[in-house]
Amino acid sequence: MKKWLYAAGLGFVLAVSASVQAADKIAIVNISSIFQQLPQRETVAKQLENEFKGRASELQAMERDLQGKMQKLQRDGSTMKASDRSKMEKAIMAQRKEFSTKAQAFDQDNRRRQVEERNKILSRIQDAVKAVAKKQGYDIVIDANAIAYADNAKDITADVLTQAK
Repeated sequence: MKKWLYAAGLGFVLAVSASVQAADKIAIVNISSIFQQLPQRETVAKQLENEFKGRASELQAMERDLQGKMQKLQRDGSTMKASDRSKMEKAIMAQRKEFSTKAQAFDQDNRRRQVEERNKILSRIQDAVKAVAKKQGYDIVIDANAIAYADNAKDITADVLTQAK
């Protein structure tokens, strides 16, 4: 029994010392801060804006035209012939449906491209985190936004930002 307690105590001491030793090799990094500070983010935002500028202006023109037709129908509808009013209502409904379809496709394409570009930047940041961690000998790197408190962890955000640029 005494040997068993001695072995259990020794195991506990080794486990505690291993965790203390591992704590020396933990770093934190603020990924969102790095993402906001990267100059590539601005470049990508401008690139995406230029990529979707034509479709956005087309949608805006369609919306203005549709609103103009709806106002005309509302303003002149009571004085129009029933057949003309019906014809105009059908045209407006068809244009509204086309606008809705194009707007939905635009939103989906825009969102998809934004996610693609964001993932490329995050991949670059992840590679920089790995490089800095290996260079400085860290075993574990935790995102600062994922932890509530860290006392002895080294913040390597500045080093990762430099590496990612």
